[in-house]
Amino acid sequence: MTMHNPFQPVEKIKTEVFATMPEKFRKKSRTGWSDPNRQGAEVECFLEGPSFDREGNLWFVDIPFGRIFRIDTKGNWELITQYDGWPNGLKFHKDGRAFICDYKAGLLALDPKTGKIETILGSMYSENFKGLNDLHFASNGDLYFTDQGQTGIADPTGRVFRLRANGQLDRLALNVPSPNGITLNTQEKHVFVAATRSQQIWRLPLMADGSVSKTGVAIQLTGGVAGPDGIEMDSENGLLVCHLGIGIWRFDSNMLPTHLIYSENPHHHHLANMCFGGPDNKDLYITESLSGDILKVTLPVAGKKMFGLS
Repeated sequence: MTMHNPFQPVEKIKTEVFATMPEKFRKKSRTGWSDPNRQGAEVECFLEGPSFDREGNLWFVDIPFGRIFRIDTKGNWELITQYDGWPNGLKFHKDGRAFICDYKAGLLALDPKTGKIETILGSMYSENFKGLNDLHFASNGDLYFTDQGQTGIADPTGRVFRLRANGQLDRLALNVPSPNGITLNTQEKHVFVAATRSQQIWRLPLMADGSVSKTGVAIQLTGGVAGPDGIEMDSENGLLVCHLGIGIWRFDSNMLPTHLIYSENPHHHHLANMCFGGPDNKDLYITESLSGDILKVTLPVAGKKMFGLS
């Protein structure tokens, strides 16, 4: 195996705007979510959780206003549902339902045909969640998700859970300073978690029985307006990391940087989450949370196959 030279220049790839939220959906105001999370500033939206369904429609959430959107294959925006919640991560199950990590309400599932939302887990072991953030399905239907809340390095009590396909709930980590994005490598031997407030990506090795052993830091970041947010794996076990204020890094399987995805727009400093799509799964779609823009870039390596599209 050839090691990447860490002193080799990182290849830069510029994004383009794929779509922009129509004015009719913009509603600048303060909300119960934006006051603590955006320090009282008014927001028009805060887009996260992009994910494609089997028909090629792009879905995503708008956290402060409890909205779920879909952009169809012709580029039309549609508000699917709005409810009393703060949806954050969204991923599709193989059965067609969209599972949602909701900061306020817990783990939810959305029926795309009816817009009906059901609660999968509103609490765990009779205790409320701190505030769910992101999720990822394994190929067997097990669901990994993060419970971030307001945790950080002064309160490193964020948690990582796995809801097995049989309904068993496992606590995999209890001491993460702001667990955010989450994904698995292609062999599903390692769980990767973005620890936002410590500027780290954690690696959680999975044992044969599903337990976790020898958790460590895979990547140590620095800079930006905050730490890592959404993360995703490509088909070569390269890890893509949304680094707020900088762009999106791609690290190879040795966790060494190879590419930096960026926007030239000075207002695009919150590239927060992403998903792969396109005919060969090499197109990366990125939510720029505050502007309401969806960005797009074509990468040299395809994304990992998602459970909902398998």
